[in-house]
Amino acid sequence: MVKTLGQIANQGITFLNAFTTSPICCPSRSSILTGKYAHNHKTYNNSLSGGCYGSFWKKTIEPLALPVLLSNAGYDTFFAGKYLNEYYSKAVPSGWSQWFGLHGNSRYYNFTVTENGKATSYSNEYFTDYLNSRAIGFLQKMNVENPFFAMIAPPAPHAPFTPAARHQNLFPDAKAVRTPNFNISSSSLQKHWLLTMEPSTLPAEFSDEIDSIHRKRWQTLMAVDDMVENIVTVLEEKKLLDKTYIFYTSDNGFHLGQFSQAYDKRQPYETDIRVPLLVRGPSIKPKSVHDSAVALIDIVPTILALANVELPSSIDGRPLPLNSDETTATERQILIEYWGEGTLETHNPLCPWSAEDRLQLCTVDAACHCQDAWNNTFNCVRHLAQDLNFVYCEFKDDQNFVEAYDIANDLYQMDNIAYEILPSVRAKYSLALQNLSACVGPTCNMIY
Repeated sequence: MVKTLGQIANQGITFLNAFTTSPICCPSRSSILTGKYAHNHKTYNNSLSGGCYGSFWKKTIEPLALPVLLSNAGYDTFFAGKYLNEYYSKAVPSGWSQWFGLHGNSRYYNFTVTENGKATSYSNEYFTDYLNSRAIGFLQKMNVENPFFAMIAPPAPHAPFTPAARHQNLFPDAKAVRTPNFNISSSSLQKHWLLTMEPSTLPAEFSDEIDSIHRKRWQTLMAVDDMVENIVTVLEEKKLLDKTYIFYTSDNGFHLGQFSQAYDKRQPYETDIRVPLLVRGPSIKPKSVHDSAVALIDIVPTILALANVELPSSIDGRPLPLNSDETTATERQILIEYWGEGTLETHNPLCPWSAEDRLQLCTVDAACHCQDAWNNTFNCVRHLAQDLNFVYCEFKDDQNFVEAYDIANDLYQMDNIAYEILPSVRAKYSLALQNLSACVGPTCNMIY
């Protein structure tokens, strides 16, 4: 019987309130590997100059990352997939026993992988199937007496959303979800100016493209389902499944038409920052659900705690309550931080905007409604408790724009209440942002 992700979830635990620490790939993947916020691991965006596989990462952060700590504790460590966007190297990062790292950003065919120090190119193999083969090979050959850690990082469903040939005709009638905030205009008091730029709503013909992307994303995930089935089957055959923790998550979300933004992930809204997090393993009650607020920075301390490895004091996250009977939310504040990437060089002359606007991702196929800008730089504090689900964001621009939403009563973030809340409440959250944006280690888990 095929074990889909849904079936695996029903055997394990689901954390409903899981969040990224940044809505783009490289900072979030760095947080998954280190347990640190982006302001501490200093990977600010997907570029080399922005710290993505840059010198600070390689010299200061990588030598103390999760695989090194586990390797020092006697674990066999295995990596296959997308590492960091600017990884184009034959070097095997510290701590990995076996390494199959993709060169560059997401690809499905025509990819190059560093295989334990040797760069090898493939043209006809589908990348998720390649990862499946390498992961199964590792599991089948490993010594079951040794503890192991395997990280498999498929790019799916990242752009260019290319499904395997066997899946390319699935879900022919699927459409992107028409949420209440789908393709609506926003006023200048409701949303940051990037979202209010023209066109205020996407022309009707763009809905077909959004639906096509939605279908392709689903199709690309079917090969991931195949891989999950195969991994679980091998663990069963080797009598390791009941001794193994399986984590399933993503490094960022994705919007499709919300607030008239065609498709991307660089906004402080639920579509972009909330991610799935499923965990299956020993002592986890089947089909259980946790409302605890968790973030990607929590994965490293959780794994280290499970491995009985001492947690470094510099880790910003905290272990997940995997074995706790307490399933209600405890109070927590989580930081989301993003640095807008628009520059003079990212100007697209095919769109009616000036280079001086420093916009980015302005494309004709998205009606020239740009997806990013220099002043799309923001910090948010997500405040959650048993009776509270609130987000407060400050944009670092000359408008000092602020957004705040009572998510408990406004799931689709239609009503920006930042200018309606009491000045004392706004000041409290502004101070919390200042503290969280400079936090290190234990101070990242305080309530401000």
